[in-house]
Amino acid sequence: MKAIKIIGLGLFLTGFAIFLGSFFMASYTVTDEVLANQLGDKAQLFKESNKITGQSYSSNFKLVSDLETAFNDINTQQLKIYGITETEIEKIVSANTGSFQLTSLDQLGEGDIAAYKKSTFKDYGGWLDSREFGSAEEMKSQISGVVENIKKYQIVNEKGFDKYKIKDLKYSMTKESSIGPVSSSPSLFLFLTYVLCIVGALMYILPKIKDGPPGIKNNGLFHRAMTSVGWLGILTGSFLIAFYVILYFFPEYMTNWIIMVDPVSQFLKGSDAGRFFLYGFIYTLCILVMGVRMMIKYRHSKYQIVRTASVMFFQTSFAFLLPEILLRLNKPYFDFKNIWPLDYDFFFDNELSTLIESGSLGIFMLGWGIALIIIGVPVFVYFFGKRWYCSWVCGCGGLAETLGDPYRQLSDKSLKAWKVERWMIHTVLAFAIVMTGGVLYTYWTGNSQILGFSSYDVRSVYGAWIGAGFAGVVGTGFYPLMGNRVWCRYGCPLAAYLGIVQRFKSRFRITTNGGQCISCGNCSTYCEMGIDVRWYAQRGQNIVRSSCVGCGVCSSVCPRGVLNLEVKDEADRFGKPILLGNDGVKLDA
Repeated sequence: MKAIKIIGLGLFLTGFAIFLGSFFMASYTVTDEVLANQLGDKAQLFKESNKITGQSYSSNFKLVSDLETAFNDINTQQLKIYGITETEIEKIVSANTGSFQLTSLDQLGEGDIAAYKKSTFKDYGGWLDSREFGSAEEMKSQISGVVENIKKYQIVNEKGFDKYKIKDLKYSMTKESSIGPVSSSPSLFLFLTYVLCIVGALMYILPKIKDGPPGIKNNGLFHRAMTSVGWLGILTGSFLIAFYVILYFFPEYMTNWIIMVDPVSQFLKGSDAGRFFLYGFIYTLCILVMGVRMMIKYRHSKYQIVRTASVMFFQTSFAFLLPEILLRLNKPYFDFKNIWPLDYDFFFDNELSTLIESGSLGIFMLGWGIALIIIGVPVFVYFFGKRWYCSWVCGCGGLAETLGDPYRQLSDKSLKAWKVERWMIHTVLAFAIVMTGGVLYTYWTGNSQILGFSSYDVRSVYGAWIGAGFAGVVGTGFYPLMGNRVWCRYGCPLAAYLGIVQRFKSRFRITTNGGQCISCGNCSTYCEMGIDVRWYAQRGQNIVRSSCVGCGVCSSVCPRGVLNLEVKDEADRFGKPILLGNDGVKLDA
């Protein structure tokens, strides 16, 4: 068995080394075909404005830098051509006396460019027509503001490239320009990386089933470099943080990793992979492989085996396969198990428009999502606690329970951490509600300004700092540093919503029998949500914390059967309870 584990570790490290090395296995050439495919009618403009076309790059870092410069140069050039100049603003002001008249735009001259300037000014500044001003300077200030908005939102978008388009184009042009072994043989590298890693990991994990009798063993848990914030854990956390930062903010640098999974993407949805397909693919594989480890580790508990199988199923089918198959059928991408406000962009205008325009299926998806928020959450939490989602369905919880299981003992159990947790998670929930309210206000009224703030800016900040930075970079990257439920404890707005319902209106509780507690501390050690379970167990108090996700691991690791997952009839709070033992089977109370 030891030899199998060593061979498995060797295969995994080999596959992982090839994966890392493939990052640099490419050169890049932006051809006329790439320009035509990516830029369409702006291809010639790009070609005339720079010397990138046809040039060979040995590094995507240099290519990306040159692309950024080229797009910015084009924008500068287009703004000079189509933007209203300071001199033209002075002419417009001079042509008005007291009030502004749109007819003063004739000062911009004749011709196509002048016509464009007049048209865009009327679109953005039509509200100025016939408006009275106390001075020429006041009028000039208002006109200058309109001109700046035209430059910022109209010219760079229509005649040049806005910042979001530049970000997407840097990625797509870099990917299509890639030349090398990975782009030539993606299936081979798919095998050399993912298949070797999967086989190696399973060869390392499966022999654990013979490592003594079932049950939890703490030997060396806080002395291993991987599980005690040692050098190996810090190295692993650093890699995860770097991976998420590149994935969310600099995908143009990981094009080879994305090209590798093109064959899988072509098979599932009939088109090449994008960065989030790569993310979903790796995410799902981690849950499946580490789910096997979870089942072996907790094989003495039927409850844990079934729960782990549940998160593996929902991630694979509902979060990964079904949405990709929907795209193949030209239907909207939709994760039926994702719920607002965790799915924070559910009410974004583009999402709503896509669903509404997709006919009956899209309307059903929209209704399904709203029903889960309003009806599904309170009803299911009432009967089963927040565990029905956080520990049985949620993809974030699924990754935390499987890939993050080796780090659950690192969760801070201090009172200070609990206080910080309560403030942070409910602040994020409030932020999500305000952001969504602003988004819907803009969708219904068309006005993006609310109390001096732009709803577009607010949702952009939420997406970058909460959706990407907190949920992704910190939420997963900090597994080896702060435990596996950092996002769930401190940031998930849906967990906050579920927790409020669970705290005040749920039949689910973890009950304790203090007379049997030997204060071994296993329950507190293994609580991923930072709850000092032993404190409750020693006093015979039920665990009513809203943060509890009902994973049941505290019960599974208890050697005395002190902790039980209890469902009590709300109508008779002192009636006979239904108890689930360590193995998840109903007990006769």
